[in-house]
Amino acid sequence: MQPDHDRRLGHSLIVDHPASGRDALCMTTGIHEAYDRVHRYGPEYGGDEEGNHGMTNHAPMAAEVIVRRGLDINIDHWLDRYERRLDERPPAGDPIADWREALGDHRRLPAWTGLFASELRDRRWTDVLTQWWPRLLPGMVAGSTHGVIRVGHAVRTLRTGDSEPALNELANGLAFWAARYRPLPVSRHEVATDPRTALDHVPRLADQSGLIAHRIGRLGELPPRPAGDDPMRQLTSLVDAATRAYLSYGPAAPVLLVHTATAPNAVAHILPVLPRDLWAASYATSWSAVAAIVAMYAPAEGVDVAGGDPGTASAVLDRAAGHGDEHVLKFTDTAVEAYERRPDPDLLRAAQLAGALISTPH
Repeated sequence: MQPDHDRRLGHSLIVDHPASGRDALCMTTGIHEAYDRVHRYGPEYGGDEEGNHGMTNHAPMAAEVIVRRGLDINIDHWLDRYERRLDERPPAGDPIADWREALGDHRRLPAWTGLFASELRDRRWTDVLTQWWPRLLPGMVAGSTHGVIRVGHAVRTLRTGDSEPALNELANGLAFWAARYRPLPVSRHEVATDPRTALDHVPRLADQSGLIAHRIGRLGELPPRPAGDDPMRQLTSLVDAATRAYLSYGPAAPVLLVHTATAPNAVAHILPVLPRDLWAASYATSWSAVAAIVAMYAPAEGVDVAGGDPGTASAVLDRAAGHGDEHVLKFTDTAVEAYERRPDPDLLRAAQLAGALISTPH
């Protein structure tokens, strides 16, 4: 059962497309089976011998989009292809005695997973999330924001009903976030401007070379965030602006820059299950994470990529399904949701551009 404020707040800004009856049963059965399958694997794969600089396992996040949207993709075949790149889940280690000391230690990932799995067995998932949200929020950029994104997709499943596979997925998402925790400074200042103008004025790093872990170390003070008094509206406006900005920024870093939209969108879908007093900080931190990615990867001066008529939202989703890449699927899901709030064809063009820039998987 959703908390009462889930039903009241932000309903005009967040669209979840809830299923009902037999469709809901098929949806939850499909995603739960997918979760059970992918939980054999760790949240990252590849990387160096120290376990750093690997790639993120997107399987559970993409699977949630595929199932929720009812995309014309055989989820088992998609997972067959994707799983070939993944690494097995690391073995369990000693339990965490001091969570503050273990925060940001990727070697403690199995212990973090065990900690959250235990807490989610003993308490309501919304209570666990509410307790840990302010602890993890400053490290939202963890794993290139994939920690919070994975949690966001798990929450979307849980809002349709509790289940052991979905709770396990939330535990895995929180554990990944905690293990890769890396705090960013949050700007204390606001400016009276719109989100797109604010994004265009984010100072870019002079040296945009290297991996994200290297670039983060070069960041200075982050710019002020767009002002406002409605965190949900500010957050969804940021999602819409970042999606539209992909037409200008996307060619510089097609994969990394989709997260300027998908990360705050994940937060927007988590907020309704959190107490209202956590919303303002969630928006402020989301802005800082988005501004950091823009500073690290966006060009100093972007020029909109011209595109033709993208067609309907359904057509754009169909093209994403035909493409099959996990980033294209997640970004298109976000772009279509933004379009449903604000029917600007450029939002759909941005999704179309992502499909053109990002390679089709083999």
